[in-house]
Amino acid sequence: MADSSFDIVSNVERQEVDNALNQASREISQRYDFKNVGASIEWSGERIEMRANSEERVKAILDVFQSKLVKRGISLKALDAGEPQASGKEYKIFASLQEGISQENAKKIAKIIRDEGPKGVKAQVQGDELRVSSKNRDDLQAVIALIKGKDLDFAVQFVNYR
Repeated sequence: MADSSFDIVSNVERQEVDNALNQASREISQRYDFKNVGASIEWSGERIEMRANSEERVKAILDVFQSKLVKRGISLKALDAGEPQASGKEYKIFASLQEGISQENAKKIAKIIRDEGPKGVKAQVQGDELRVSSKNRDDLQAVIALIKGKDLDFAVQFVNYR
C-alpha cells in the first residue's frame, strides 16, 4: 500500500482578507467615534494601511479589523501589524500578511513530529510547505492533532490529505 500524506502550509485566503477589510472600512465610516477624525483602512500595495488622527483611534481601527478577520476564520497569527507611527498630524499602522512557512519554522515542526509524533512518520520540507507521510492514516491524524495542540507563532493549515 502506498504512503498516505498531507501538507502543512501557511496560507491566507486573499479574498477573505479583502472582505474583512471592506467590512472594517464600512464599520469605521459609520461609527460615531470615528466621525471627523480622518479614520481609514485600505490596501497600500501588499500592505494594509490604517490611519487616524490619534494613536488610540488608529489602534481601535486595528482592533475592528482584527475582529473582522476572526469572524472570517483567518488566524491573527498571519497578520503582522506594526506599531503606530506619527506622520505629520496623523498616526498610521502598517500591517502585512505572512504567508508560507520559513525554513526554520518548517524545521521546528519537523523536529516536533520526529520527537513527539508516532514512529514511522516522515516529514520533508518542500519549499514553503511541509509534506508529512506515513503508511498508517491514524498516525497522520495523530500528527495533525499534535501540531494543532502546539502553540506555534504562525498560522498553519493542513491540505492535500490523501
